[in-house]
Amino acid sequence: MFTGIIEEVGEITGLRQTGTSTVLGVRAKTVLGGTKIGDSIAVNGVCLTVVRLTGDGFDGDVMPETLRRTNLGKLKPKSRVNLERAMAADGRFGGHIVAGHVDGTGTITELKPEGNAVWVTVSAAPELLRYIVEKGSITIDGISLTVAYVDDSCFKVSIIPHTGEETTLLTRTAGYEVNLETDIVGKYVEKLMQPAKDAAKPKNGLSAEFLALNGFL
Repeated sequence: MFTGIIEEVGEITGLRQTGTSTVLGVRAKTVLGGTKIGDSIAVNGVCLTVVRLTGDGFDGDVMPETLRRTNLGKLKPKSRVNLERAMAADGRFGGHIVAGHVDGTGTITELKPEGNAVWVTVSAAPELLRYIVEKGSITIDGISLTVAYVDDSCFKVSIIPHTGEETTLLTRTAGYEVNLETDIVGKYVEKLMQPAKDAAKPKNGLSAEFLALNGFL
């Protein structure tokens, strides 16, 4: 579990194919503190398990499903990535609940300065936008952000100088693909409501129980 508060911007050292999977190498410093083999580190918002520690970084396995859902497969050596270690139980919860399980990707369509902030517009598919609400939380490439605007084709966030300096987001340009993880609470609520909806439907056509329930008997 993560918070979306980026600890460090790292650098990709390589992507090595091992059969149908990929090993992602990352150069880092801060996130190596206290990290052991088997620990979790979010790379651009994707939860990866540390399988090897090097003197100046770590390796993580990336399975085919992760490559399909995220932008990790498009990274190249020297690509800069946002890094965060798993949340400590005794630390402050500065962002929001981030699982590190990316729902899909969106595309940056515009970056527009306003005062000391920058508006970033991201287009996304309807199946992602349904879970994005104004003033709710969204994770973009692992960064916990507040949604300032949303419609049926895109959403917008406003980036303060500190976030711009400590993450990769404002180094991107229009057309760049970003990882998106929507607020986990909305997805759980929808799932938990589904059995109640299904229970109200007749399973085998009309029945005496269904007619009575709906006032016909």
